[in-house]
Amino acid sequence: MHMLTELPASWVAPPAAFWPAGVRALTTSRIGPDGGASWNLADHVGDDPARVAGNRRVLMQRTGVGAVQWLAQVHGSRCIEATPARVDRVPEADAAWTRHAQLGLAVLSADCVPVVVCDRAGTLVGVAHGGWRGLVGGVLEGLIAALPVAPSELVAWLGPAIGPGAYEVGGDVVDAVAAMDAGGELVNACFRASDPAPGKGADAGRVRLDLFALGEQLLRRAGVREVLGGRWCTYSDERWFSYRREGRTGRMATLAWLEAR
Repeated sequence: MHMLTELPASWVAPPAAFWPAGVRALTTSRIGPDGGASWNLADHVGDDPARVAGNRRVLMQRTGVGAVQWLAQVHGSRCIEATPARVDRVPEADAAWTRHAQLGLAVLSADCVPVVVCDRAGTLVGVAHGGWRGLVGGVLEGLIAALPVAPSELVAWLGPAIGPGAYEVGGDVVDAVAAMDAGGELVNACFRASDPAPGKGADAGRVRLDLFALGEQLLRRAGVREVLGGRWCTYSDERWFSYRREGRTGRMATLAWLEAR
């Protein structure tokens, strides 16, 4: 069994006491294992391709995974099943799952909420990239529906994302959530009025969205009973890349895999 190297500055992970044995998951920070402050794992943000490839090799070496399934993310809802035979392809999708050991599943983020799900028996694992468009579009429901186990057997973990105190959105986002929420529970749980800027009145068209709450509510609606995480804000903590804070920036990777048995 490969033991995950403890590098507190380089990533965060689900609490071991509440996470199924044999399943590993983490979200990298911007601080690499060598102490560098730009551990970018994305190859689409203008970074040196050789540097990104090196960063990805380091991630594999430190975690011990044999291969990683990367995705071309489009804020959609498509979910793919990852297998060793297809791992070299980079499909357009925002979620993936596998039952193959030592095959890492990765999603990239810099404010969107990354979600990891696995069954309590540790026989399969999945990941999803959850921006508001993907969440409203059904990316979590699509991932859960693809898994060959009952939703009640799943555990989910939410990685770092922009927190509700920093994520201001417009009425179009409220309308999109309200359209899937006949009873109003999602809107009430996930939005709050935006605080006015100093010296200015409140903008009635702007509100703050809690992505963690939206993700958790959708997971529970889909039948997942246990949801962990959801406490690291990428915007307010400079350990993380944040697109809203920085504009052009790198991406963290959320990586999940099954250990060899």
